[in-house]
Amino acid sequence: MLEEVERWLATRSWSVADRPLHRILAAKRATNQSVSVVLPALNEEETVGDIVAVIRHDLMHQVPLVDEIVVVDSGSTDRTAEVAAAAGARVVHRDAILPRIPAVPGKGEVLWRSLLVTTGDIVCFIDADLREFSSDFVSGIVGPLLTDPDVDLVKGMYDRPLAGAAGQGGRVTELMARPLLNMHWPQLAGFVQPLGGEYAARRSLLEQLPFPVGYGVELGMLVDALHLVGLDALAQVDVGVRKHRHQDGQALGRMAAAIYRTAQLRLARGHMIRPALTQFERSGDGFEPRTYSVDTEERPPMAEIVEYATRKVA
Repeated sequence: MLEEVERWLATRSWSVADRPLHRILAAKRATNQSVSVVLPALNEEETVGDIVAVIRHDLMHQVPLVDEIVVVDSGSTDRTAEVAAAAGARVVHRDAILPRIPAVPGKGEVLWRSLLVTTGDIVCFIDADLREFSSDFVSGIVGPLLTDPDVDLVKGMYDRPLAGAAGQGGRVTELMARPLLNMHWPQLAGFVQPLGGEYAARRSLLEQLPFPVGYGVELGMLVDALHLVGLDALAQVDVGVRKHRHQDGQALGRMAAAIYRTAQLRLARGHMIRPALTQFERSGDGFEPRTYSVDTEERPPMAEIVEYATRKVA
């Protein structure tokens, strides 16, 4: 297996510099493929506008790489929607998409619903909390899908600094996701940022995948794509440095629990341990337990949704 991963790293891991923008644009014109960028957003008024503005300036106005930018608001209580719209994105509220199925909280829920309100042959997901954003994040991960017909999904890889220390971000990746992948899906051991929120895929793949509704969506998508299209259809591109808002330790614990649950569901569909996580907070009387449910719901492949099939026919 190590030899297969090493071969994959040599043939399916690239740098953003490997595909100059003029080559990507030529491939887009030759293949006539459209590109949608989706930003799932929840209370990201400080950063979402800058991300949208950079993408519009660099990849819509200066060069015609991106065909649409859609921000899916996951129930923000700040000015996320207004800021995103002012920057030029089309903003859609999560609850307005597929109202027949009541929405539940979670990033994966938003990504799943975004397939119904986008039209691109290639869909690129970008987290809305990135700072000092570069459009290389989009062109870098979209590029292989336009130039290489055998590639179906591309993850971004990058350095993740934490408090000024290089390479110390991505704590859930190192403590939970990477050990899980190495032990249970060793073919995926070559992914530098398996949980990264910046990735692009062909719609024809995304519509066949189930979507865990919460934080497990990235791991679940990677594992399911491996089984559906094989390792050589997956790739990664180095896009530099990713700076974003970091969560506290307890939030990371809940994220890790959801990711473990997602992995567990894929390892065995039989008996499962309780889908809950108890954490502790100090109060005046000592430590108080706080129990949180762990995301267990998954949305079916979008291709099975009647409204999506109807839209495609129309």
